[in-house]
Amino acid sequence: MIRSLLLMMLLTGATASFGQSEKYNDAMTNYLQQLSDAKTTQDYQKLSAAFERVATAEKTLWLPYYYAAYSLAMAGWTDANLDKDANAKKGKALVAAALALSDNAEIYALTYMFATQQMLVDPPSRYMTFGQEAAAALEKGLKMQPDNPRLNYLKGMALVNTPEAFGGGKQKGKLVLEAAVKFYEAEEVKPLHPSWGKQQAVEALNKIE
Repeated sequence: MIRSLLLMMLLTGATASFGQSEKYNDAMTNYLQQLSDAKTTQDYQKLSAAFERVATAEKTLWLPYYYAAYSLAMAGWTDANLDKDANAKKGKALVAAALALSDNAEIYALTYMFATQQMLVDPPSRYMTFGQEAAAALEKGLKMQPDNPRLNYLKGMALVNTPEAFGGGKQKGKLVLEAAVKFYEAEEVKPLHPSWGKQQAVEALNKIE
């Protein structure tokens, strides 16, 4: 009798766990598909809120916080009229929540993006603060994972858009973008994990003479 009850409890627990995992995977897959189709600031903000709700429900998983922040970072790139500081403040809070659960290289790409967006509001006056923050995030992420394709893509784009007099230039950027594309091609992406940037890296590389 006791063995039967224990077996039933174990089976019930396994079923509940699987059900929760299945629900999480379904929600994340659905929102990621919507994220790939998003175009407007409102789209990205709604998805950020959706991912954050998943994060609040799951509590121990970093990916929902990551995508909640990534959605806001995408809004920052696509909307010239968006308040970059307010958007970054929210995004960086989500980044901090993700880092508290998993200190990994992927998340530093988001810190880089938010800081870069804030810096580009007024590069001459903001470089020493947000420019340095962006550079530090990129350096830390690459130190953790030198072959991370997304970090290399971001570094390559930064070099392409930095004048040669300041250590950048198209040819330096081209070398890093070529490496990024190779890293993308070699990457084995886990389900639900970040995989963005390959198409953009290839397109950027093809534009460099």
